Amino acid sequence: MASAGDTVVVPRNFRLLEELERGEKAQDQLGQVSYGLADIDNDNMMKHWNGTIIGPGGTPFDGRIYALRIECGENYPDVPPYLQFETKVNLSCVTDQGVVDPRALPVLSQWRRSNTIADALQAIYKLMASPSSRKPQPPEGATYA
Repeated sequence: MASAGDTVVVPRNFRLLEELERGEKAQDQLGQVSYGLADIDNDNMMKHWNGTIIGPGGTPFDGRIYALRIECGENYPDVPPYLQFETKVNLSCVTDQGVVDPRALPVLSQWRRSNTIADALQAIYKLMASPSSRKPQPPEGATYA
């Protein structure tokens, strides 16, 4: 029996099922981000996800839809997910190959087990809305090879 100070650690797959349900019901978003399994029928380990961020209004990202691949490795949620943009974007935390550098995005560099996929996507959305991110963007529809 657990004592008063013990923390219950939810197993990885249960945690990912919770996140999937929240993503399907859009419980973590305000319409700016969405996410779900890339292949719900064949990905029993729930490793491969897709994410979408709708660019914030009044910014160079306005009206654009940004697609990302998300990978939750076997150590997730103890380690952050791997995020890679499919849609080209000019952001300080994104490499020339579209990979989100975890050192350059605080939610990833300071990852806690309680963080979620939605937290990571919302952090990118907030960075897009930041005045420091008002840089010219690649042509709409451009993707990483």
